[in-house]
Amino acid sequence: MAVQDSAFEWLVRVYYEDTDAGGVVYHARYLQFMERARTEWLRALGFEQQRLREEQGVLFAVRKMSLDFVRPARFDQALRVTAAVSGAGRASIDFAQQVLDADDGAVCCRAAVNVACLDAARMRPARIPSVVRDALGTADDAAFKGDKVHGL
Repeated sequence: MAVQDSAFEWLVRVYYEDTDAGGVVYHARYLQFMERARTEWLRALGFEQQRLREEQGVLFAVRKMSLDFVRPARFDQALRVTAAVSGAGRASIDFAQQVLDADDGAVCCRAAVNVACLDAARMRPARIPSVVRDALGTADDAAFKGDKVHGL
């Protein structure tokens, strides 16, 4: 799972609250760092999650995730968190994500993440709105033709 060269990047510093007693980043914090990077990626495309919910009636939720912890991150370390679209269906987006040391680029954690688009009122799978697909530049891409989330 290689992250694309065009991956979105978000910088974060490890705070004391992110670590265990030994100063090593607690494993669940990587999930939070990646969630924030995906949120900032969406914002960079021009979409606020609350507005998507209010105007399009959809929200995004993690459906599946696979993590590989490679090297520990530590207190006060600067990290670069990436998010790259690696595939998409009518109702989901696949991401390849990495948490890297901001100085030397060493991988601390990598993940494959499947995010489902849900109807906000019913909490059921929903098609990704065309405005989002258009922003991704893949509205007519074959990747959007397959069902990646059961129930459509």
